[in-house]
Amino acid sequence: MNIILDAHQDLAYNMLALGRDYRRSALETRQLEIGKPFMAWTDDALIGWPEYMQARVAIVFSTLFAAPARSVPPEKRDSQIYDTPEQAHQLYKQQLLAYHQLSEQSPDQYSLIRTQKELKSHLEKWQNAPKDETPQLPVGLIPLMEGAEGIISLDELPMWWDLGVRIIGLAWRSNRYTGGTGEPGPLSPAGKELLNAMAEHSFVLDISHMDEEAALQAVERYPGTIIASHANLARLVEGYQGNRLLTNALLDALLERDAIIGVVPCNNFLRRGWKETGGKASVSLRLAAEQIDAICQQAGDSKHAGLGTDFDGGIGLQSVPAEIDTIADLPKLNGFLAEMGYSQSAIEDINYRNFLNMIQSILPA
Repeated sequence: MNIILDAHQDLAYNMLALGRDYRRSALETRQLEIGKPFMAWTDDALIGWPEYMQARVAIVFSTLFAAPARSVPPEKRDSQIYDTPEQAHQLYKQQLLAYHQLSEQSPDQYSLIRTQKELKSHLEKWQNAPKDETPQLPVGLIPLMEGAEGIISLDELPMWWDLGVRIIGLAWRSNRYTGGTGEPGPLSPAGKELLNAMAEHSFVLDISHMDEEAALQAVERYPGTIIASHANLARLVEGYQGNRLLTNALLDALLERDAIIGVVPCNNFLRRGWKETGGKASVSLRLAAEQIDAICQQAGDSKHAGLGTDFDGGIGLQSVPAEIDTIADLPKLNGFLAEMGYSQSAIEDINYRNFLNMIQSILPA
């Protein structure tokens, strides 16, 4: 199939915080938002259903994301900011409900996928779509919880599973479970208990945003499926300092566990200081291809790299490579991979097959 699976997009956050309607085109959203002040996270929209169709984005791991109030200046806080785990819990539920409502109200455009049967039906539509025409098909949504702060009790994991969550990332910033981006630290005893409970229910663990110490602990102890939905390699970003990108040690540990890493075509993840040294126009999508290539070279195959764009999740038009105006331009990445010697089959691995095989392996019948 000629499709894309995007392993990380914060759709519900933007729907509830900014009022974005992802049935519209990204260009229409931009027009509607002219003069509207943005809050904490994003710039001009990159995503809309028409652009999904142009890029043939068939499946998205759609997140539940809310931010702790301590990470956001008071003047930039919006409706998806929380002070307590109880508030985070309620925000995650609201966002998950938004995905259910979107798929129920617009089934021709969006479809919530919770089972292998639903996935099979969804893929059959895409397989039967004419290859030389822009499809008019639903985008499949598979919920991913980004940051486990809203999990108040381990007893509620079956509820999240029943509502469609299939992937859980423990961190965004640090929390009572783990160290996270900008706030280092190991797994806590509560974090270890959470991993044990997640494994019992077959959740995929997403180590994106976990501090390296915690992530290495998690990779060693978690018996279930592991991914990094959106995380580039630190060694390719000259001068990088921080704990958000993957170290060589963490990459090796992930590959040992057969994990898939979703590369982020975001300028902050590709070149340090890009704003001061030429801006958007100076950053090429080739740098994302080089990130993919580095993962594939380290792995020795094309089976461990994918795409996790994080588009519209703090990453808008102003913060992506020069070649990208909307997500419709994402397939331009394939040209750079082909120039590097990647076969069509390997490119399909990266575009969708790796993450698709992974999620098929954990979905219930």
